[in-house]
Amino acid sequence: MARPIEFFLALTSPWTYLATPRVRALAAEHDLELRLRPFDIFSVFQRNGIKALGDRPVAVRQNRLNELRRWRAHLGMDLNLEPRHFPVDPTLSGKMLIAALDGPGDASEFAFRMMRACWAEERDISDEATLTDVAGGCGFDGERLLVAVKGGGADRTLAQNTEDAIAANVFGAPTFLFDGELYWGQDRIEFLRRAAEAAA
Repeated sequence: MARPIEFFLALTSPWTYLATPRVRALAAEHDLELRLRPFDIFSVFQRNGIKALGDRPVAVRQNRLNELRRWRAHLGMDLNLEPRHFPVDPTLSGKMLIAALDGPGDASEFAFRMMRACWAEERDISDEATLTDVAGGCGFDGERLLVAVKGGGADRTLAQNTEDAIAANVFGAPTFLFDGELYWGQDRIEFLRRAAEAAA
C-alpha cells in the first residue's frame, strides 16, 4: 500500500492553489497516496488565535500580496492577486470535494480546478452552479455531488477533518503530514520532497 501524504487544504487559499500541482506531481513521482483533507480553516484560525486576513495589520497584508506576486512569477501560474470573489465562504466547495472523494473521478483535479476558478477565472466557488459546472469538467456529476453534500455525510467529514487538523497542530493551509512530520506552507514542499526521497 502506498504511503500517504495527508493534505490539509483550504480551497479558498491562494497558497493551496499554488501548492497543488507540485504536491500532486511529488506524490505521483514517489508513488505516494495523496489524501485530500478539506477542513474548516476559519475554525482552526480561531482556535489557534490567528486573525482572519482582513483583520491582520496592513503591513502583513501588503507583504502577502508581494509574496503572491513573486510566487506567481516563479511558478508561472495564472493568479489574480485580488480576485473578484474573495474572500468567499469555503464551506460548500470543501463539502463538494469531500463528496467527490467517494466518486470515480479525479478529486485532486477537481480541487485544483475549483481553486483555479477562484484565483484565475474570477468565478464564485460558493455558488452551486459554478461548482456543478467545474465538477462536470472533471468528469463528475455535479448535481449528484450536491445531493450527496445535502445528505449530511460531508458535514461530518468536514468536522472530523477539522478536529484531526487541530489534533495534528495544523494552523494554516496548505499543510502536509508525512511520516509523522508536519510541513506547513507551499514553500515547504521542497522539504517534503526530501523526506519522500529519504523514505523511498
